[in-house]
Amino acid sequence: MKSICLILLLVICSFTINAQSADTARYLKTPTGYLIVLRQGDDVFKEIEKFAVAEKIPSANFTGMGFVNACFGFFDFKTKQYKPKDFKEVEMASMTGSIAWQKELPSLHVHGVVTDANFKAWGGHLLSATVSTGSLEITVIVHEKKLERKMEEPLGANVLQLQ
Repeated sequence: MKSICLILLLVICSFTINAQSADTARYLKTPTGYLIVLRQGDDVFKEIEKFAVAEKIPSANFTGMGFVNACFGFFDFKTKQYKPKDFKEVEMASMTGSIAWQKELPSLHVHGVVTDANFKAWGGHLLSATVSTGSLEITVIVHEKKLERKMEEPLGANVLQLQ
C-alpha cells in the first residue's frame, strides 16, 4: 500500500511541476519592446520564432545573456556550409541577433559569445542553443517595417533586405 501511495504522490507531483512550467510566462511587453525569459530546456530559436509569430513582429533586433548549450558555426565560403562546434554548459556572455521573415516564416540571424568556468571565450554565428542551467534573458527592440531575408548569389547566404 505504501508503494502505491508513493507512486501516486510522485505522479501528482510530476503533473504539478509540468503544469507550473507550462503556465510560466515566456515574455512581456515593455515600453521599448519586449523582455523574454527562457528557462532550462527551452530551445532558444524555437521560442524566439514562436514569439515573433504570436506577436506579429515585423522585424526586430535583440540581445541576450544567460546559460546555454550552444552550437556555433563558421561559414565556409567555398562550400557554402557552416562548420559547427558545440559548447555545453557555458555562459552566454553576449548574444545579439535580428528577426526578419523569409517565405512567411521568421528568419533569425544570431551571433554570440560564450564563456566557460575558466573564463575562456568562444563566439561567432549561433546555429542553435538550448537553455542549460538557470535562464536566458532576451531584450527585443521591434522595428515598424517588415523586413525579409533573401538568398543572394554568389555569396550563397541569406541577406537582410532593406527595401
